[in-house]
Amino acid sequence: MRNLAITLVQHELQWEDPAENRAFFEQKILEQAPVSDLIVLPEMFTTGFSMNALGNAEEPNGATQVWMQDLAKQLDCAITGSIAVKEGGSVYNRLLFVTPYDCWHYDKRHLFRMLGEHKRYAPGNDRVIVNWRDWRIKLEVCYDLRFPVFSRNKQDYDLLLYVANWPSARAHHWRTLLQARAIENLAYIVGVNRIGADANGLNYSGDSMLVDPRGQLVVDMQSRPGCEQGIADAGAMHAYHAEFPAQMDSDEFHLVI
Repeated sequence: MRNLAITLVQHELQWEDPAENRAFFEQKILEQAPVSDLIVLPEMFTTGFSMNALGNAEEPNGATQVWMQDLAKQLDCAITGSIAVKEGGSVYNRLLFVTPYDCWHYDKRHLFRMLGEHKRYAPGNDRVIVNWRDWRIKLEVCYDLRFPVFSRNKQDYDLLLYVANWPSARAHHWRTLLQARAIENLAYIVGVNRIGADANGLNYSGDSMLVDPRGQLVVDMQSRPGCEQGIADAGAMHAYHAEFPAQMDSDEFHLVI
């Protein structure tokens, strides 16, 4: 199992302007991002956290997915981030995980009722883990972070990934829960959030982070815009599992969805 180079991309978003956001992120990634195995963009990175679900939704295999795949081929990496996708009469807050030749997706399970997301989007039902360059990566979105049973490591993932539009008013919760998920699941955690303000009147402080299985910060972007890379060290992770094998004493959870 090789180490995984992960680039966290933290920027402001243009409200409901997919073409502008795609062009902006492409420029920043090509200018700033080091060579990586995985590039992580925020939640709803083409529109901001808009409740105009039908107005913003793309079809499956739409313009943003094609753009992500073209960029993944150009950079020989995986790219992930969430967008609104319409399928089967419903709109989903869908996290796309795109490689040069494949695309997986995870539909956000826990919808943020405090802004009415549950009235505009349909919840997902699947627990999604992808395999990329020897790493097992579990996909989750923003509010999912608050639900540890759903995030529980059944010894089936190495990296737990969150993309978010998490407001600065609850930045302490974001930072604390990311580190808690790493410690309790003995896994690497990456969380990528946005900065700036949106049309909902919410401000975002970023705080995108890569956390190791001990809960220590590998990358902490705080409120800085840009692209920053961290390394998920496979050898160090396995050594910690051998040194502190708490996973052998974990409880069984039977999640009903």
